[in-house]
Amino acid sequence: MAFTLTSTAFQEGAIIPNKHTCSGQDVSPPLQWSAPPKGTQSFALIMDDPDAPIGTWVHWVIFNIPGQTSNLPEGVPPKNSFPTGEQQGINDFKRIGYGGPCPPPGKPHRYYVKLYALDTILKLQPGAKKAEVLAACQSHILGEAHLMGRFGR
Repeated sequence: MAFTLTSTAFQEGAIIPNKHTCSGQDVSPPLQWSAPPKGTQSFALIMDDPDAPIGTWVHWVIFNIPGQTSNLPEGVPPKNSFPTGEQQGINDFKRIGYGGPCPPPGKPHRYYVKLYALDTILKLQPGAKKAEVLAACQSHILGEAHLMGRFGR
């Protein structure tokens, strides 16, 4: 069975509901995954928009999700860290946690949610940026799962 990432809020390639964008409540979508690689100690998740006018825009960085976890609920609060070990980084809105799609008017943008299965717990502090998380992940990635949604205004 393949390592997969899904959401009950939207299907692969479909429109992300307003609830999960700046046009709505701006809460993170529920995410589920299955069949992580053997030896997974933690997960790191990054959501970004490669279609942003100024280059790739980071919407969410969360890492040290425990390896036995198989989902993130809807509306993960904007906290630095959680009792179960998860830590959140800074997005390109300069905030901790999730910042939903909020493109300028025009053609819909693509939003990629990337989940990395890691063989370690990352030694990073809350507030780490995408580049720091990806650098810390290098040589520890056991597998990747992806989900892409679209949104336009």
